[in-house]
Amino acid sequence: MPIFPKPKVTVILANLGTPDAPTASAVRAFLKQFLSDQRVIEIPKLLWKIILYSFVLPFRPKRVAHAYASVWGQDSPMREILFAQTDALKRQLISHYPQLDLNIVPAMTYGNPGVQHILKDLAASPQEHVILLPLFPQYSATSTAPLYDAFANWIPKQRHLPGLTIIKDYYRHPVFIQALVSSVQRFQQQHGKPQKLLMSFHGIPQPYADKGDPYADRCRETARLVAKQLGLAPDDWAISFQSRFGKQEWVKPYTDELLATWAANGIKSVQILSPAFSADCLETLEELEIQNAELFLEAGGTSYQYIPALNTSVEHVELLRQLLQAHLDALNYSLAYSAH
Repeated sequence: MPIFPKPKVTVILANLGTPDAPTASAVRAFLKQFLSDQRVIEIPKLLWKIILYSFVLPFRPKRVAHAYASVWGQDSPMREILFAQTDALKRQLISHYPQLDLNIVPAMTYGNPGVQHILKDLAASPQEHVILLPLFPQYSATSTAPLYDAFANWIPKQRHLPGLTIIKDYYRHPVFIQALVSSVQRFQQQHGKPQKLLMSFHGIPQPYADKGDPYADRCRETARLVAKQLGLAPDDWAISFQSRFGKQEWVKPYTDELLATWAANGIKSVQILSPAFSADCLETLEELEIQNAELFLEAGGTSYQYIPALNTSVEHVELLRQLLQAHLDALNYSLAYSAH
């Protein structure tokens, strides 16, 4: 009777991406790839190409590189955290599935390690199954969908196709909500409670939401559940959207404008977190923690504190483990059953 090797199963843990270095040239290469994706920018392709190459890429990289330099460590924060999250999940999961040849790998939609390179490696070592976990708690066509596109472009070129599972999102998963609640409670035990808690999510253009992108509604549901579990009154908290780009209208309220209004109206202390980010990055460490702090304090506020992303917290790793284990258990059973 033939002895078959263990089924190869790969888990891809994917985040958006980051430049390779905090330099203008590295940021330019990253922005070129990121902003050329029509999932991200829906302006007609020829018109956007003129804008991108004439106005964005010649000028924006230098300013963005300076911002990256202000938060850069040994590497980009997002990449460092993604690698640490991957290592933590390997320790949690691989030993629990001795029947599988299980691998867990980090990937980025843009930049390195690029998801296209990961898929190329999988083609060279055919898999029985691939599980993709996009690290975007709230699905959006601007963030999650490009990972679907990467697989859609890869699939027609493959002869030995794996089974494929994509975990769409987890915006109201009870372990996710509890992880956010625990994060806030832990922070407030050390720093006290503010007058206002602001949950700031990365924004998308309003026309994208009007066309059916569910992201903003998912963000609002995440925020509602966190506020409910924290026992907050309606006047104790708010939701807002950050990181606008370009001149079109984005989903509202805008984080910077809301903070300025609060300060003008006598609100003195604010704590802010961003439940849209699974890892701290430029938009949290530079925009939220530095830029918006300066804005709030200059407008009359006296205390502004940023609550870090879930990153590699015990609760966050447990959430990711549970999301993956549910699928791995089902897959393990299915493969074991089919072998008999």
